[in-house]
Amino acid sequence: MELYATKGYQNVSITDLQFALDMGRGTLYYYFKDQDEIFLTCMERYFLEPKQRALNTMPENGGVDEMIATMMTYLRSLEEALLTFDNKAINTSNVNNLMFTAYSKFPSLHRKAQRLALKELELWRKAIYNDQRADKIRRDIDRDQIALMCTHIKDTYDNGLGQTQMDFSLLEKTYSEFHKLLKK
Repeated sequence: MELYATKGYQNVSITDLQFALDMGRGTLYYYFKDQDEIFLTCMERYFLEPKQRALNTMPENGGVDEMIATMMTYLRSLEEALLTFDNKAINTSNVNNLMFTAYSKFPSLHRKAQRLALKELELWRKAIYNDQRADKIRRDIDRDQIALMCTHIKDTYDNGLGQTQMDFSLLEKTYSEFHKLLKK
């Protein structure tokens, strides 16, 4: 994944992968049918599977606090994965470019990501609804619009501070501040 994030999908050769994995070409092809399968496996492992695991932990009757915790679990797992990379210059731009490439080249991956995005949106809606019913947040808000805004907090994140490493603690603060606006 680090190779893809630094060099871009198009610039990673099978030789690059062999060297990075310290694996012979035959062994590599024993486990993966081609270079695309390696890339897809990386994308699913680093981006889709952690999000799926996190979303699956959201309690049925959970509210906005629990949903924020769920999203932060996902983001922290992403942050931990990125911190294992030797190249500390990987930032949101690298990751966003990689995701764009992956989704445009592999429609099946894009469909999986869309299903997860819809699940996340539905969980935000339900969390807002649960908190409205429990009289924890205002009832005069448009639940669908607020749920969409909550998904965009994460999706549009770019700290723009010239830092190379991503700082996900800023996202937690943004979620919390937004949640304060919803409370009675």
